[in-house]
Amino acid sequence: MIGDEAVISMTVHEGASVVRLQGDLGEDSAPDLAQAFAAAVAQGASRTVVDLSEAEFADSSVLHALLDARKAHKAAGVALVLAGPLQVAIHRLFEVTGTATAFHMTDSLETALTC
Repeated sequence: MIGDEAVISMTVHEGASVVRLQGDLGEDSAPDLAQAFAAAVAQGASRTVVDLSEAEFADSSVLHALLDARKAHKAAGVALVLAGPLQVAIHRLFEVTGTATAFHMTDSLETALTC
């Protein structure tokens, strides 16, 4: 990753789809993020883990994509788990908007893969 460039990647780890978010994520990142979440559901894994540990910043468009993903995952019967540790700006996004309780959050990728 170069500087604060947004990077979205998806892998399969221990039978789960892992969507990794890195850098500064904003409105330009939201379509790619939505596509990654749709692909994760289509893979048929029992869970999708969103690794936010390297995300430095996210705006409301990213939060909206996460909320849409939560709805789509629930409809498909696929667990959606957010993994930290969260950077201060990401934690604040969930805190200020009151959306932290809408998601299952863990402190690490390892925990998210096994919870």
